[in-house]
Amino acid sequence: MIKVENINKNFDGKTVLKNVSFSLPPNTILSVLGKSGCGKTTLLKILAGLLQPDSGVFEVYNQNVFSIAQQQRGVVYLSQEPLLFSHLNVFENIAYGLRIRKTEKSIVKLQVEELAHKLKLQDQLNKNTEQLSGGQKHRVSFGRALIINPKIMLLDEPFGSLDAHTRVEMQELFQQVKHSVKMAALFVTHDLKEALLMGNQIAVMDEGHLLQYESMQDFAQSHITQIKSETEFWKNILNDDVSVPTLKIKK
Repeated sequence: MIKVENINKNFDGKTVLKNVSFSLPPNTILSVLGKSGCGKTTLLKILAGLLQPDSGVFEVYNQNVFSIAQQQRGVVYLSQEPLLFSHLNVFENIAYGLRIRKTEKSIVKLQVEELAHKLKLQDQLNKNTEQLSGGQKHRVSFGRALIINPKIMLLDEPFGSLDAHTRVEMQELFQQVKHSVKMAALFVTHDLKEALLMGNQIAVMDEGHLLQYESMQDFAQSHITQIKSETEFWKNILNDDVSVPTLKIKK
């Protein structure tokens, strides 16, 4: 479904992306791991049409996406912050994509209410977005993205600003939604556990290069991911022969 070939991007003479290439079949979530500043967000913004590449190809079903206007690509980009319309209530935020497509009012109402139920927002539809919690705002943001049935969703550390409990809730929600929505997605994160939970394929961005792994075994054995050394560390800690020091509190 998705084919990316040799995308390059430079900023002020510094190379940020170096011949980035990967392919992704339909209904697949590719988790992309990487340190801050490695080029993850730049790649997503290029695919979303928010930045222009210096060179490269981006095809969806053999169609050159770079030649299509941003609003017609069927690609949705979600960043760490929900960026909702503060002058619209929850219902109208979710309905926005259908409204601008001149969808019939009765269909808008039906689809928004159905999606709101899946997102556990059915009792929040008339509220102003400022009345919502952080997790609820992210749910509304997801709803606004999903309502238009995007071909591709680009998620740039979407849960990074949430507290631990709400982050787990959103991870569970995304796992539920990804099974019911037919789309491909790139899920960018710097959190290893989240990457493994969210994606059914995995890649690592390192110094502008993207390495896509064919299997979890290859990923675990890679020196870049350091999973093998971390696993050995915890094995040693939990081994009966290793004494784990205890803290003594002075009264």
